[in-house]
Amino acid sequence: MAETELQIVSNEAGEPTVSHRANRSLEEISSERETAYLLKSEPMRRRLQEALERQDGVALDETLAKLGL
Repeated sequence: MAETELQIVSNEAGEPTVSHRANRSLEEISSERETAYLLKSEPMRRRLQEALERQDGVALDETLAKLGL
């Protein structure tokens, strides 16, 4: 995973702001970095892969009904 390049710029009032050159949100960048960190651990890598392959989930509507929401 490539490092994310950020550019610091100032607005019209001279206040520093952050702009991502690929126009992605900081939440996406943070999520990617967190995933990369977790994938460094072999046990965590296996757990994440198992979660991706899992097919026995419960639909949101069904879950809400069970919770009475």
